[in-house]
Amino acid sequence: VGFKGSPLLWKLDNGAKSMGRVQSATLHILCQREREIIAFKPTPYWSVFVDYKEGFRAFYFNPKQAETPKNSDNNDDTKSAKDEKKPESSKVLSKVDADRLVQIAKTNPHQVIKVEGKTTSEKPPPPFITSSLQQAAGSRLKYNPKKTMELAQKLYEKGLITYMRTDSVSLSADFCASVRDWLQRKDPNNIPDRPPSHRSNKNAQEAHEAIRPTDINKPSAQLKVELSDEEFQLYLIIWLRSVASLCKSARLRKTTITTQSGEIYWQAKGSVVELAGYAKYWKNLGSDKILPEVKSGQQLNLEKAGAEEKVTQPPPRYSEPKLVQVMERKGIGRPSTYAPTVKTLKDRKYVSLTKGKLKPTELGLEVDDFLEKVLPDLLETQFTAQMEASLDEIAEGKQNWERYLTGWNRDYFQGAIANANDYLVKNGYANKSHNGSNSKKELELSDVRCPECDKLLSKIPSRSENLAVPYFLKCIHCKVKGKNLVMFYDKKKHDWVQPGQNIPTAEQFTDFKCPVCDAFLVEHEYIKDGQTKKMLRCSVADKSKRKHKDVAFFWSRERWWSKKFGELN
Repeated sequence: VGFKGSPLLWKLDNGAKSMGRVQSATLHILCQREREIIAFKPTPYWSVFVDYKEGFRAFYFNPKQAETPKNSDNNDDTKSAKDEKKPESSKVLSKVDADRLVQIAKTNPHQVIKVEGKTTSEKPPPPFITSSLQQAAGSRLKYNPKKTMELAQKLYEKGLITYMRTDSVSLSADFCASVRDWLQRKDPNNIPDRPPSHRSNKNAQEAHEAIRPTDINKPSAQLKVELSDEEFQLYLIIWLRSVASLCKSARLRKTTITTQSGEIYWQAKGSVVELAGYAKYWKNLGSDKILPEVKSGQQLNLEKAGAEEKVTQPPPRYSEPKLVQVMERKGIGRPSTYAPTVKTLKDRKYVSLTKGKLKPTELGLEVDDFLEKVLPDLLETQFTAQMEASLDEIAEGKQNWERYLTGWNRDYFQGAIANANDYLVKNGYANKSHNGSNSKKELELSDVRCPECDKLLSKIPSRSENLAVPYFLKCIHCKVKGKNLVMFYDKKKHDWVQPGQNIPTAEQFTDFKCPVCDAFLVEHEYIKDGQTKKMLRCSVADKSKRKHKDVAFFWSRERWWSKKFGELN
C-alpha cells in the first residue's frame, strides 16, 4: 500500500513523503478530531449549586436532562479522569435562568427527598499488554510509546520481564502460583477464592503471555542498583499491575442524595472505598468523597447558593498513549507497530506534539484531505481492521494468503490506484515535479548572487558527504553552456566557487550528473605510469554497491568517456 500509494503524494509537491495502510488510517483519526476542534463553537453555560451547613454541596438536577441519552460519539477516549470525578450540575444555558434558580434556592426551605446507596465491585484490571503498558507509562510516567518500548526492551534483555510485544492477558500457572504465595506471606486478606479471569481482545493473536515480571520476589533494593531510574519505574508499574490483576475486587459504597427547594431538585454524589482489594497496588479509584448521614424528609440548612459561568470545551486532542488505545480498540495495527506508527507520523512532520497532545500539522491535514479524495477506503478504520482480521485468518491457516492478497489487489487496490492517478491528471498534478524539495516554489534562496545574471541563487539540499555544507547553490534563471550555473562552498577560501575554478581540494565537483543516481560527479586525480591523470566518479556512490562499479569517466582527447556509459556532453 505504501509502495504504490506514496508516489501519489509526491506529485502534490508539498513535502509529503509517505502514506500507508496503518499510518494513514491513524493520521485520519487525528485529522478528524482536529477538524472537530476547528469547527467547534464554544457555548457558555452555568453550573448552579447549593452548599448545606450539614457539610456537603449539591448541584442543580434536572430529571429531564438526566433522561437524555448520551451521545454515542462520546467514547471513553474523549473523557479525562478529572472530568469524570468532578460532580456537575445539569446545564443552565442563560444567566437569567441561573439567577432564577439561585433565588429559588435562597427563598425556599430545603429537605432531603431521597437517599440512595449501593455497593458495587470493581474487578482487578488485567495484566499489561503492549498497548495498555504504553498507555499506563504515558499517563503515570510521562513516557511516550517509543521510550516505553525501548525501556521495556532493556528489561526484557536483562531477563526481568516477559516479552513486551503481546496482545494476550493470560499469565502462566507458575507465575499465578508465585503471586498467590507472595500474597499469602504479605497480604493474605487480598487473596481471592478463585483467581480473577481476564479476557483478551477478540482480535488478539496471543502468541505470548501478558507482560509480567519473571520473578515476583526479586528484591527492589537490588533492582534499584542494577537499573536506571527510568527502567526501575517502568519495572515497578509492571510489577504492581501484575500483582493487582490477581487480587480481590475493590468494593465501593456509592451514595446519591437528592434534595428539593420549591420545585427545584438538587443532587449530591459520593463514594467510599470499603475494601481496597487490588487498588492497594494499582491505585485507580481516585480520592473518596464522603457524604454525611441524612434521612429522607430531613430539613437542611442552606449556607450558600451560587452559579459558576463555564464554557463548553471541544473534544480533546489525543495524547500518544491515548492514540495507541484508540488504535487497539479500532483494530488498527499490531502491538509491534503502535509505537513505530506514531513515530513515523512525527518524523514525516504530519503531526507535532503540542502540550503533550498530538496535533496534525498543515501538511498532515493536507495529506489526509487528499487521501480522503483519492483513497477514502484506506482511511476508514473499519476497512483497515477488516484486513487485519483477514491477515489473522491467514496466520491461523483458515485462508489462503496468495488468493486473498491477489484478490485484494485485483478487486480493489489496482482500480483504486488507477482512479487516484486519474484524479491527479484531471486536477493538473500530472506534470508537476516529483522531487518535492527541488521544486521552484519550495527552494530556499541564499544571499549569494549569480555571477552571470545577478539574481539570488537557490539552495539545493544534497546527500553528498563530501560537501562542506549540506547543500550547493544553483541558478534557476540562467544557463551557462546549456546548463544551470552551480556553485559549491570551498572551506579553504570560505567562499562559494564554480566547478573548474581550481578548487584546492582532492576532489572537485563538476556539473555532470551520475548516470546511476543523478548526484554530481567529482573530479579525482591519480598517478599512473608516472603521469598525473584524472577521472570523474560519483560524489555519493557507495563503493560496496555493484550498481556504481562502472561509474568512472576518464579524460582523454579533450573529452570524458566511459566504457559502459560512453561520452559526457
